[in-house]
Amino acid sequence: MDSLITAAAYALTAGDPLGALNRVALRDDAPALALRGIAMAQLGDFDRAKALLRSAARAFGPREAVARARCVVAEAEIALASRDLGWPAKALDTARATLEKHGDRVNAAYARYLEARRLLLIGRLDEAEHTLADLDPASFPPALSAAHELVVAGIAIRRLQTKTARAALARAERAAHDAAIPALTAEAESASHVLNTPAARLMAHGEERLLLLEEVEALLESKALVVDACRHVVRDAHTVVSLASRPVLFALARMLGEAWPGDVPRGTLIAQAFRTKFADETHRARLRVEIGRLRTELGTLADVSATTRGFKLVPHSAGEVVVLARPIEEKHAAVLALLDDGEPWSSSALALALGASQRTVQRALDSLAEEGKVQSFGRGRARRWMTPPVPGFTTTLLLPGSLPGN
Repeated sequence: MDSLITAAAYALTAGDPLGALNRVALRDDAPALALRGIAMAQLGDFDRAKALLRSAARAFGPREAVARARCVVAEAEIALASRDLGWPAKALDTARATLEKHGDRVNAAYARYLEARRLLLIGRLDEAEHTLADLDPASFPPALSAAHELVVAGIAIRRLQTKTARAALARAERAAHDAAIPALTAEAESASHVLNTPAARLMAHGEERLLLLEEVEALLESKALVVDACRHVVRDAHTVVSLASRPVLFALARMLGEAWPGDVPRGTLIAQAFRTKFADETHRARLRVEIGRLRTELGTLADVSATTRGFKLVPHSAGEVVVLARPIEEKHAAVLALLDDGEPWSSSALALALGASQRTVQRALDSLAEEGKVQSFGRGRARRWMTPPVPGFTTTLLLPGSLPGN
């Protein structure tokens, strides 16, 4: 690499995209195009960044397979940052194999990190963990070590393993500090705040209080019977019964859990579970059927007993019954939770992450936009959604070539 390319690469490593552009903005050779693409991505112009990286990949000759693979990996990171989760994973896997074949260990590892982060975003935790299994972050440059630990922490947080998450986040913050990249340091610090932010709301004995993630973990390991409205399951420390596909049954379980140790009148159960203001004999018959189904589903955990005026939940061995709910309940809370990461999401990416149809997600986004809770920019396939205000680009982009000494 010539001196200007090397200087521009160092500027990007330090998080200075404008400094990089000052050195290569007027050049159209392949390395300069790649660096310009990365700089534009760090400035938030993803469309221009992708166009430049594709031009760079075409400009590199057929014998420059490693350089072309690095451009593919950089484009994959832009897709991840813009939440284009449908970006072809096969292309990234091919690029990673090329880098490994030619001995570019660091950039090959970075490609694995990107794939793991994509899997984490769509909730495929086992696959994300498997992708990271063969990587040793201790041998990586500080920036890549920080990125690796952030994914490890993300997996642990999703699994409610707070000790593992805290340790990984501490390592990520140390590595980000060593890398001396302000954006990466800010990302690591922001991730650490998750553990000190209310993660759920506990409802028991007619009272409510907010819980941190550590407190949620402790609750799920306790002797309590938990009606979990975050995951739509009923569980104790050993058994989990999912009612995610049975919304009426879960609605009944939640009402009974909130009322424990008391009962819930039949009229209240009918009104809230069946969403009707007028109950007749058919509704009462349906309630008996649904209560019977709920009793069958919860057979290993609790019984549902009839009382004079309604029904109540009777746990078999748990000392108490509590309800765990989201900190703020909103009809489209799952969509807002994903948008809360501050990155721009496409409706197709949201649908993929939520396991819902794109039409359902689009209706939710339109409703949230009318309430001023989300905003969009772009048109057609380039349309992206986010919660205001628009944030900056926070992750460190892959450089097209290894720097001297790396």
